[in-house]
Amino acid sequence: MKCAYCKEKACYQGKDCASFREDVEKILSDDEIKIMRIAAHIESSGYMKLTRIEEVIKFAQMMNFKKIGLAFCIGLAGEAEIAHKIFEKHFNVISICCKVCGIPKEQYNLDKIIDERYEAMCNPIGQAELFNREGTDMNIILGLCIGHDILFTKHCKAPVTTLVVKDRVLANNSAAALYSGYYRKRLGIS
Repeated sequence: MKCAYCKEKACYQGKDCASFREDVEKILSDDEIKIMRIAAHIESSGYMKLTRIEEVIKFAQMMNFKKIGLAFCIGLAGEAEIAHKIFEKHFNVISICCKVCGIPKEQYNLDKIIDERYEAMCNPIGQAELFNREGTDMNIILGLCIGHDILFTKHCKAPVTTLVVKDRVLANNSAAALYSGYYRKRLGIS
């Protein structure tokens, strides 16, 4: 399938191009349907009104989540502190930095940014395991590196959502490359 190239998007009006509807309907659990209902409510009631942070808060409240995990990159520590303060007005928040445990990159032969200095590796599996031990109801990614976000999500027992995607070049606004003619050209798309 190449839905991105479709100009009709007839699925929005009910067309089942994949002939997959019945299979999906069979595998949806009650918990997943609850998430879909709450997500649809937030979409419809908050459309063009709520920021992503507000949507996350509303979603977690409607799911009756009490304990939220905030997994952040050390490069976004300032943003993490602000997010923690916002979320803790509504929830019990546990925030864990990507460098948790301080494991040296050399231990796993990982590339360093500057060879002459000590560098702790990012530890997304450690972050996930600590949240699992804390019994978080939902975890939020704030700027984890590509790959680390994948491992974090894979190892979390609680559902995971992303608040910020790291993009060191575009001030953590990855979508800017899709809007900028310069970046599209750089990426081979005109």
